[in-house]
This record gives sequence, structure tokens and C-alpha cells, in this order.
Amino acid sequence: MNRRIAVVLFNLGGPDDATSVKPFLFNLFSDPAIIGLPGFLRNAVARLISSRRETSAQANYAMMDAGGGSPLLPETRKQAAALETVLGATLPADQVRTFIAMRYWNPLTEQTAADVAAFAPDEVVLLPLYPQFSTTTTESSLKAWNAAYAGPGRTRAVCCYPQAPGWIEAQVEGIRAALVQAGDDPVRVLFSAHGIPESLVLKKGDPYQEQVESTVAAVMAGLGEGVDHVLCYQSRVGPMKWLGPTTPDGIAQAASDGVGVIVVPVAFVSEHIETLVELDIEYGELAHSLGVAPYLRTPTVSLAAPFIAQLAEAVTGAIGRADLVTAPCGQGCKARWKACPYQAELEGRAA
Repeated sequence: MNRRIAVVLFNLGGPDDATSVKPFLFNLFSDPAIIGLPGFLRNAVARLISSRRETSAQANYAMMDAGGGSPLLPETRKQAAALETVLGATLPADQVRTFIAMRYWNPLTEQTAADVAAFAPDEVVLLPLYPQFSTTTTESSLKAWNAAYAGPGRTRAVCCYPQAPGWIEAQVEGIRAALVQAGDDPVRVLFSAHGIPESLVLKKGDPYQEQVESTVAAVMAGLGEGVDHVLCYQSRVGPMKWLGPTTPDGIAQAASDGVGVIVVPVAFVSEHIETLVELDIEYGELAHSLGVAPYLRTPTVSLAAPFIAQLAEAVTGAIGRADLVTAPCGQGCKARWKACPYQAELEGRAA
């Protein structure tokens, strides 16, 4: 068909080295999706937070043996290359190129938008590496892209894929391997998702919690009956009430119940500070201090073949949509959520 297809992978981003930790943190906390204050106040708060957290964050990044930076961009580049290979085989008559747009560090959305425009695509597919939609992640990336991109091409966005079969299959495979590793020891599968303030769900109608729960339900259906499990949330910051229970609470409960844990990063698709430091080191030390054994952690899906194939299917499905600009790959939201862009587009067309 000789189409030029640009696939833009959205991700959070991470500092390249110790010197970029502070500006990365500033970009993160100056996003109105993260701190909902007026601009001048938000920037002042972002400067304060990034200054106070710089040293501790640098120490955490140093633990990953990645030159003081995050491994997220190298991981995402590998995923982008794998996806491009699969799409090249799936769409041999088209020229497909993958691009990476990081929200808070290089390559930033504005630069990637310029690169895509220079490619002059006929089709643009926006593909978040966030399986579950949230105002703090996918919505923020979509807004940044829409503000930055002025190039050609028909745009289609994949808003989420919380129950997409390939994503679920890759998770199930990882858990089964960990269960074999645990042997006869009693263990609990501890699904750990990045937390968000509870108010985002209750007041802004953010569908993230429902979608994380639907991912867990789909994974458990794939595992079959008889597997002890619980869903928890990690990475809480600030005084607000966040979704719970927390992952440390889940580890403490496992200790009380006399079982080991298999921690599953259920909202992350690549390794970065929340998996390599928070889950592996910080929570691993907590589990050891509480006598939780074994303490195992499944790897992120990363380059797992079912996951990459699923991303490719999401792209081809998006290109094939004749009308809707934004839609999930597979089942998205079940309930009606104010922040769901797919439901908003459907309602707008019906009005």
C-alpha cells in the first residue's frame, strides 16, 4: 500500500545521568496532571521538590548500575526496535517507523513531534506503554502530543489495553515461571501497581483503578484456580490518601500469614527505578526483615513475544479504524468514567 506509518511510543522517561536527575524531577512535578496548582505555584512547588529530592533520587538511580541514570530509555528503544521488526513483517508494503516520546526527559515530546513531521507520515499511531489509562500518564502524554504535533498524517490513538490477550499472556508466563521457582513453598502472588491519589478516581473519574483490577482478573483467569493473590499499590508520595493497600502492607500481611510472595509489576512494561530499586531492593529488604520467604519478583514483560505481538496488533487495529480517533485495544473501561477519552468520543458522536 506504500503508506508511511509513524508509531509513537509514549513513556514516562528518566534521567540519563546524575546531572539530569534534578531537571527530570522538575519536569515531572511541573506537569499539571501531577500537581494540580496554578502554573506559577506549581512551578515553585516543582522547584522545591526537585531540589529536596535530588540527592536521594541520585542515590537510588546509582543503585541500578546504569551510570547514575535510568534504564528506561534503552529498554524502550529495544521494545521500539522489536515492534518495528514485527510491523515490518506484518505490513511489508508499507514503510513503518517507530518513534519514542518521553514525557519528562529526552527524547521529549516536542522533539519527537518534529522528527515525526519530518518523516511526513500518512498514518500516525499513538501507542502508550501504559497498559492502563490514567490522567497522570496517557492523558498527559496525549495532551502534550496534541499541543506539539503540527505535521501531516491521519492520527489514531490507543488509549489502553488492560485486558489485551498478549499483554495478559506475557504476565501469566512470568508468574508461572516464578511459581515453579517457589516450588512447594506457600506463596501469595502480590500484584503491585503504581499508585495514584484516590481523589483522581473519585473526583476526576480516572479509570485507572478499574483497569488495573481488570488486568489482575484477566491474569488470574489465565492462571486458573487455587492461586492466592492480592492487588497492592506502590510509590506513594505526599500526604494525600492514595489507592491501597500499599505493597509494603501486602508484604507485612504475607509475613503475618506465614507465606512468601511473588511480586508482579502489573502496570509496568519495562524495568526502571520502581522495579529495580523499589521492588527489588527496598521492598526486598522489608520482606527479609519480616521473614517473608521466598521473596520473588517477576520481570516486566519487556521484549516478551506475546507482548510485542500485542503491540503490533494494537497498531494495525488503530490504522484500520475508519472513524474513532481514540479507542482501546480490546476491552477498555467497563464503567462510565469522566476521564475516559474513548467514552467521551463516543458520547460526542452520539450527541
